[in-house]
Amino acid sequence: MQRFCTLSFVLGLILMVFGLTYLLPVLTAFLYDDGMAQYFLDGMLINIGAGGFLAVISLPWRSEVKNRDGYLLVAFFWGLMASAATLPLMWGIPNLSFTDAFFETMSGFTTTGATVLVGLDQLAPSLNLWRHELNWIGGLGIIVLAVAVLPLLGVGGMQLYKAEIAGPVKDSKITPRITETARLLWLVYAGITLLCILCLKLAGMGWFDAVCHAFATLALGGFSTHDASIGYFDSVSIELVLTVFMLISAINFATHYTALFRRSFKPYLADPETITMLGLIAASILICAGYLDYFNVYGDFFIGLRHVTFNLISIATDCGFVSVDYDKWPSFVPWWMLYLSCITASTGSTGGGIKLFRALLLWKQAGRELFAILHPRAIRPIRIGDTLVANKIIFAVLAFIFLYFISVVVMTFTLIIAGLDPISALSAILACINNAGPGLHQVGPATNFSSLNDFQTWICSIAMLLGRLEVFTLIILCTPSFWKN
Repeated sequence: MQRFCTLSFVLGLILMVFGLTYLLPVLTAFLYDDGMAQYFLDGMLINIGAGGFLAVISLPWRSEVKNRDGYLLVAFFWGLMASAATLPLMWGIPNLSFTDAFFETMSGFTTTGATVLVGLDQLAPSLNLWRHELNWIGGLGIIVLAVAVLPLLGVGGMQLYKAEIAGPVKDSKITPRITETARLLWLVYAGITLLCILCLKLAGMGWFDAVCHAFATLALGGFSTHDASIGYFDSVSIELVLTVFMLISAINFATHYTALFRRSFKPYLADPETITMLGLIAASILICAGYLDYFNVYGDFFIGLRHVTFNLISIATDCGFVSVDYDKWPSFVPWWMLYLSCITASTGSTGGGIKLFRALLLWKQAGRELFAILHPRAIRPIRIGDTLVANKIIFAVLAFIFLYFISVVVMTFTLIIAGLDPISALSAILACINNAGPGLHQVGPATNFSSLNDFQTWICSIAMLLGRLEVFTLIILCTPSFWKN
């Protein structure tokens, strides 16, 4: 009983804080006079009121958040926040069901960028900004923001941080205190966002589009204010700015902080993920551009290079912006892009997927096994950069990869059973679990997820959450041992 009172208290506090995020769309609604201000004000009052009620009734029985409770809290938090965020969308968009609204807000929070909405160009500015604000909040994890405040209230933060930030980076902190770490990460995140806004404005975007797309870019969220996404602008300079900031967002933000603190590029050169990511992307761009040129898709190598560069980086980094319908390209290129979405983003970035650290670790582990066959008595430790990797981390990564692929297989076949064609089903699950945005065919870059039925939409929503919380956080709740004392 005490566990659930503690969870209710923390969720109540977070719900109250989340209510304050409605202020930005409220101001936008008044500025553009789009008639949505009352919806956002009502939503804000409901969130703050419900959060305050939860916090007050559970206050006498609250206690420190334990390690096990952190996983339960994170899962409840994502479901609750996505549900709460649906209110303005359902009130402001006629005939929008809760299922579709939940998919949209979950896509925003998990920085997936998949959408079920049509007519984004005519959507009320405050609703469009709300979608992008959800992207931005979810980008670095609102839990990390919350742990900068909750310890001051006697609730504790490290347990939430470890539940939210999965993977090898969870035990490495920029500073000794988790609250200071969270503040510094958000400071870097907000600073780069502001720089992106200014660059997009200089590149030719209006202020509103610049703010929205900067929010989506830093979060690698991929939402756009236009149905045609970045293809609407047809601007090389805008694509160049977005390309640079997508790459920045796919790098570990702790590395960004270290580089800024030391005023040096050496931390990037010392980061094995950064160097590998840039090399992998550069090689992929050249190969795919050459492949399109071989099939004479555009009749000009440099036109093909432009479109491949932007769209491949967008999908590989799990952002999800599109400038052309790459589903019409020879199959190798879009499928290679989807494959890259599984592994390209760095640990500690706003990207999704397996993360490059794990891919590098598995590559080195495979090499060690081959070496052991030839030299069975030799001891060969694994290093990523200068870091010696313990065997327990290797075993954890192997377990994660297994659960990741099992999840992809199970949900893909579930969509196929539900009537989706195999290519659309597999690409939809890969796009959702990697938080990458568009898939192929029925859910491709020229369409969206609006054609899915309710059951298929819920499966994709689960896939997005599963990917955002890196599989373990959700699956552990389904194990009997989790619920035993």
